[in-house]
Amino acid sequence: QVQLVESGGGLVQAGGSLRLSCAASGRTFSGYNMGWFRQAPGKEREFVAGIDWSGDSTYYIDSVKGRFTISRDNAKKTVALQMNGLKPEDTAVYYCNTRRPSWVWGQGTQVTVSS
Repeated sequence: QVQLVESGGGLVQAGGSLRLSCAASGRTFSGYNMGWFRQAPGKEREFVAGIDWSGDSTYYIDSVKGRFTISRDNAKKTVALQMNGLKPEDTAVYYCNTRRPSWVWGQGTQVTVSS
């Protein structure tokens, strides 16, 4: 079974930056399209950014385009999310998973953006 461990969250002021990291263990990682998701208080979990298995193709929801960048390192079995220009509405718990979530969710990492 794959284990996902997210890290890198924290408290930051609006306009600041954070870099999230997700480490996967337990099975082949490189063949999967991966994604970052987030869940804000009282809201459903939503997709934020995705990357194909090779790292050549990335996609984002409109609200984070130009501010967030997803990347991956297949050798290290990690996927990262660089978040710049953070806004209070980005406050949420962030998770990684396959693009169509098929692995057990990790604990996530809390991102809090103050105004």
